[in-house]
Amino acid sequence: MENKSGERMEDREEIFSKSVRAGKRTYFFDVKATKGNDYYLTVTESKKKFSEDGKFFFEKHKLFLYKEDFEKFAAGLKEAVDFIQAEKGVYEAPVENNYKEELEGVLNEGSEYSEVSFDDLGSK
Repeated sequence: MENKSGERMEDREEIFSKSVRAGKRTYFFDVKATKGNDYYLTVTESKKKFSEDGKFFFEKHKLFLYKEDFEKFAAGLKEAVDFIQAEKGVYEAPVENNYKEELEGVLNEGSEYSEVSFDDLGSK
């Protein structure tokens, strides 16, 4: 997208940038400055895809959000998220196994394993 002077809006200087990895997608939240030094937000969804020849590329979708729309956008987003969570429940990420804690539990239960220090082995 170009502005009146032909400058690509994507080429504007980034003031702030935050990326969020979410499964197979990455979201980029970039704050940029207009020519008049006002700020706006771009939200980009990037997803890795593969072409028929096996090469990968990134499919991107970009949204430009201006400060005069922030409150209405945030209210609409919150309302939509609240609706989904009320209908389908809050998403809870799966808990990863903590093998260290499991191993410590086994060692502390008086199993056949014992803690050995290298100092106990002596030197040859």
